[in-house]
Amino acid sequence: MEPEVWRWIWLVASATFVVGEIAMAGTFFLLPFGVGAALATVVAFSGAAASWQWLTFVVVSGGSFAAVRPLARRLERGGNPVGVGAGRLVGETGIVITDLTPDPEQMGVVRIGREEWNAETTNQSHLAEGTRIEVVQIEGTRAVVRPID
Repeated sequence: MEPEVWRWIWLVASATFVVGEIAMAGTFFLLPFGVGAALATVVAFSGAAASWQWLTFVVVSGGSFAAVRPLARRLERGGNPVGVGAGRLVGETGIVITDLTPDPEQMGVVRIGREEWNAETTNQSHLAEGTRIEVVQIEGTRAVVRPID
């Protein structure tokens, strides 16, 4: 195959791997190959032989893959790291600042740390303003809470 052709093959491969990673977000499986193909593209455009391009692709892809696999495994095991996203609030305590009622049309409001969240109780009971609560779950933009004795 002509050396000119490899430039475009590597460029298309790089774009395909990166777009594939975006489509399968969170797996970090195709991204290392996209990085390897991108650097092989640079080597190809510099005029190096196809063997150097392949060597660059294999070495960089392998190194990138080895670097991101621990991160991917950690994310697969436990989801978001502690302290990231709304899930960090589960188990936190707070206080009711607007009564929580069984009426689904009226959401109560709780303060958790410095944040205010719409909330409901686990058993759809009434909680008065000033009641101390614990966050049991986050469902979308509201906290599901229970009173603390």
